[in-house]
Amino acid sequence: MSLSRRAVLTGAATAAAAAIPRAAHASPGRTVLRLQKRQIEVAGKPATRYRVVQDSGAFGLTLDGDIFDVRLINDLDVPSGIHWHGLTEPWTQDGVPYLSGPPILPGAARDFHFPATPPGTRWMHSHFGLQEQNLLAAPLIIRDTDARRDDAQEVVLFLEDFVWASPESVFEGLRKPPAAGMADMKMDSGASAPDLNDVEYDAYLANERTLDDPEVIQVERNGKIRLRIINAGASSNFTIDLGNIEGTLIAVDGNPVTPLAGQRFPLAIAQRADIVLSMPPDGSAVPILALGEGRQMRAGIILQPPGAAVAKLATSTGEMGPQVGLDQEMKLAAASPLTARPVDRSIPVDLTGNMMGYVWGMPINGQGGLPATVARGERVEIVFRNTTMMSHPMHLHGHVFQVTGIDGKTIAGAIRDSILVAPRATVKVVFDADNPGLWAFHCHNLYHMAAGMFSTLVYRGFA
Repeated sequence: MSLSRRAVLTGAATAAAAAIPRAAHASPGRTVLRLQKRQIEVAGKPATRYRVVQDSGAFGLTLDGDIFDVRLINDLDVPSGIHWHGLTEPWTQDGVPYLSGPPILPGAARDFHFPATPPGTRWMHSHFGLQEQNLLAAPLIIRDTDARRDDAQEVVLFLEDFVWASPESVFEGLRKPPAAGMADMKMDSGASAPDLNDVEYDAYLANERTLDDPEVIQVERNGKIRLRIINAGASSNFTIDLGNIEGTLIAVDGNPVTPLAGQRFPLAIAQRADIVLSMPPDGSAVPILALGEGRQMRAGIILQPPGAAVAKLATSTGEMGPQVGLDQEMKLAAASPLTARPVDRSIPVDLTGNMMGYVWGMPINGQGGLPATVARGERVEIVFRNTTMMSHPMHLHGHVFQVTGIDGKTIAGAIRDSILVAPRATVKVVFDADNPGLWAFHCHNLYHMAAGMFSTLVYRGFA
């Protein structure tokens, strides 16, 4: 991702009474991030959406230090806020409106200061209403010591799904009763085949651009590349396709794994993948593609050594993107697994709902509406049981967890913060309850979350 943005800034918000004054200066070393409107171009047409940007114009944030020190200013004309996805910040700085704190009003600002842990490929996004679908999201990279010393060129690939309609009208359409005669068809098909997609998207974006006008990133001939790939789609799973190039997966959700070589890597909503590859010796350009699950649409970027020709690529093909499942997950192993110890508490979470009524849920301990409760110091197991015909990328705020079981098979899997639970699958994860607070716990498909697949994790006696 280059630092030059094509976005055009529009609009300015008036200061709210509770705002930090605009004249106030950020402390030395503090980064200012702004929530703003901007214009992008999709299929040759302008579209007004949101963005998170530094005053320098840089998209998102990359840190080499150990402290997260940010002033977030809301230049929008609506309340908003940002969640720091994958960090283990104090719960009051988690950025979930009405849960960890009030939303940031138009013209107001909020300061965030905490240890920048854990390092790795993270991201940031709005947790206010459906703003994430309006592209209010950005990369958040915390570079560890090894990454700083590595000679690889780092390239961020930020994936999003785009629809011309407003997110509110999309959600309203999902919740309408099916047309006469369609109900029986959906019931029949749902019994045997998974529902791969909720929303009919108009385009996929890679670094805010469609594949017919992709970002072309200049790289060294024969150079080593570290791809930091972030699936920031609101409701789309992808498969990363390296073509004829073999890459090595070295981290998932920012956490190192035992290296895994391949040419295709699945990436569920909210997940990240760090892939290392070497540019081909013939000096040719390399497209890095993201294939939409169950669709013929794709997005991507081009890695271009000096003088390499760049071929025109279509935004769609005759091939449906592969279904994203758990086959790769079974092969992953954490490079630094959690210390072995007995589980103190096991929490069953059923994932419920269907496409018919578009009401989704996640009853905990068999009781809808109750939070998951833990005590500080416990080793906690969560058992996700998906009773539906859709996959659900489940995310727990403020913690990382290790995948320990898939469909009855015990594994010493990856450390993650977002895990895909495939249709009818059962997935077990464990984590250490070491970050007291009141934490969001939900499906990261934006529309599933809005339709009820949202809960909380609460520490007893944390207040």
